[in-house]
Amino acid sequence: MRKPATLSQLLPSWQLLLLLSLSPTNAQVPPLTAPSGPNGAPACPEACTCAPGGQTNCSARSLPSVPAGLSRRVRALLLDHNRVYTLPPGAFVGADALLHLDLRENGLRTVHARAFWGLCSLQWLDLGSNQLEALAPGTLAPLRALRVLSLAGNRLARLEPAALGALPLLRALSLQDNALAALGPGVLAALPALNSLRLRGNPWACGCSLRPLCAWLHQHAHPPDAETVFCSFPGRLTLSPLIAFTDAAFRHCAQPLTLRDLAVVSMLGPFSFLASLAACLALGSAVTTCRAYRRRRRHVARSPRRRPPDAKPTTPPLDPGSPAATPV
Repeated sequence: MRKPATLSQLLPSWQLLLLLSLSPTNAQVPPLTAPSGPNGAPACPEACTCAPGGQTNCSARSLPSVPAGLSRRVRALLLDHNRVYTLPPGAFVGADALLHLDLRENGLRTVHARAFWGLCSLQWLDLGSNQLEALAPGTLAPLRALRVLSLAGNRLARLEPAALGALPLLRALSLQDNALAALGPGVLAALPALNSLRLRGNPWACGCSLRPLCAWLHQHAHPPDAETVFCSFPGRLTLSPLIAFTDAAFRHCAQPLTLRDLAVVSMLGPFSFLASLAACLALGSAVTTCRAYRRRRRHVARSPRRRPPDAKPTTPPLDPGSPAATPV
């Protein structure tokens, strides 16, 4: 079997030397460019370093905002220790496949309600060690796949169910080192998969508002710091551990309304409003009529009686013995 002929075998030696001498020796090599994402966007944002597997490291770069140019290749975005004070709407546009987001220690103060729109695949979110005082309703609602959430080290004084939304897959929630005195009713009910909850470092107030939280602690395995979570009664200096409050301690508290109660209230509400409105109108009409009648009576009593214009003056009858009565 014959071997394939090479270039030196196909051409004579003098023709080969001539061909090599005519070939350009100083040809320019095109510079290497960074791989591009969809629509020509760079795969790695400026001022960040990217690693295989989709990790984008932007930590401690003094960034004032979320870097532009995020793409679907980004799986983990590290933005901790920067200066991102606010998150505007669509702050992470383009990063639809993001799974891990670290925003610790940015001095973050405000998060727009639509800041996390599009991150339907996000599973891990760390907003710890910032300056958040509240979360707008619906802020975390788009994160349906979220499994781990940290809000530790902020200034949260109240946490409402509308801010978290329904997070069916959330397993770990860190609320430690905030200013929470209680949790809004229904917060834990919207987290059916939650099994890890960190609570220490908050000024919990012993009262009926802690009933859902204490019930959750007794129904689940105690968190590692459960023994160090205390609440205080108003006007007292003594502290009581939350796990010491059983359901019997809240018997004096009013029971929350059931769905049937809410339905009855919603049905009776419009009827009671209309009935009260009609009663007010009837009472107002009666009072107005009574006042008008009394004014009319006073006016009639004060006005003098007038003589009819057709009436003639009457003369008293003459006495027969008087001079005027004797004929001349």
